Amino acid sequence: MSENRVVQGRMVTGKKLAELIEDDSVMEAEPIEDADRECPDCGGDVLQVGYMPSVTEFITGWKCQDCDWSETDRD
Repeated sequence: MSENRVVQGRMVTGKKLAELIEDDSVMEAEPIEDADRECPDCGGDVLQVGYMPSVTEFITGWKCQDCDWSETDRD
């Protein structure tokens, strides 16, 4: 599967997807995966990415491909 995916009409990498979820830069990100769930806001497809916003933190984030909805597993 390609690492680049279309999100809200833009081609993004795993790192760019993580930055969209965080609304800030991240240190490192894994490849994008399909999340096998629907967006609770619009019913669109959701993508998943694991990333490190800092040296001591690993987060899994989810982002809708069609709208602004996103969430993370951060407590």
